[in-house]
Amino acid sequence: MANDNGFVLLTGTANLKLARDVAKILGKNADETVTEFADGEKRIIIPENLRKRDVFIIQPTCPPVDSSIIELFLIIDAAKRSSASEVTAIIPYFGYSRQDRKDRPRVPISASTIARLIEYSGADRILTIDIHSEQEPGFVEIPWDNLFGSYSMLPELKKHFKSNLVVASPDKGGVPKATFYAELLDADGFAIVFKERDVVNINESEALDMIGNVKGKDVLLVDDMIDTAGTICNAANLIKARGAKSVSAAATHGLFSDAATDKIKKSALERIFITDTVPLRKEILENPNVTVITVAPLLAEAIKCIYNGDSMSERLIPKAHRTYDDRKLA
Repeated sequence: MANDNGFVLLTGTANLKLARDVAKILGKNADETVTEFADGEKRIIIPENLRKRDVFIIQPTCPPVDSSIIELFLIIDAAKRSSASEVTAIIPYFGYSRQDRKDRPRVPISASTIARLIEYSGADRILTIDIHSEQEPGFVEIPWDNLFGSYSMLPELKKHFKSNLVVASPDKGGVPKATFYAELLDADGFAIVFKERDVVNINESEALDMIGNVKGKDVLLVDDMIDTAGTICNAANLIKARGAKSVSAAATHGLFSDAATDKIKKSALERIFITDTVPLRKEILENPNVTVITVAPLLAEAIKCIYNGDSMSERLIPKAHRTYDDRKLA
């Protein structure tokens, strides 16, 4: 007899609200699987039958990063040992993704190690949103689909920026993303901030100069994440000093580590647009200058595409009408 039970949604503790929001859209339950032993070890129990069923595990590997990763490994292993047909690890935010290359002697390529351990645990597929580096799907042999936060963010951004807009990248690595947003928001142009990063001291960088004319413009800085907010705040301050009318920021992943909120308050940033790939603290959610945009509909549609065998690139990836080279610097 054919199995007609459909797919199963599982979640760890990393972002329960997002998992429940995705489940609600799909008309499913998001089965919570994690408890703890007295000594703090994770205990995984899956509450329903998985035999010959497709399983989707929603678990960003966000802070506490190592704990979230261990939960993901164990849930994947439990699903495979329960005879699941296919296991997809949905990791909206992929921890360790910034450690993606050997940038100095005697350091690991941590993103590769974590990705290979996810594969070793039994995942048949990985799904992420705005992975830090495009080469990372090459770290594993299983399929790796990367979605773009722009799918969720662009409708909201278009409400706020209708004209007089320049999109900026806070560093040279973000130029493709900035030009992509510039095209889809029909911006007047884009700018690039150059920074110097200290590879010895973690999370330290300084904005040095920029290319592009921002005088009198509403500037939107675009990045994949805001962690300590040093990069985005330094860039915003430089842009404001160059005569911008206003400076806002849009980033997919809002980590807001350490004193990030204090830095933002003291910076030239007037508004921040962020998604819910990771849980956000109460002070962020209640800040009137922060707009939180959910990625739950994006993930729900991606799950449907994977389960039904439909193309995600056709349905879920915004298309720019011109190439990056067609857009001139502001």
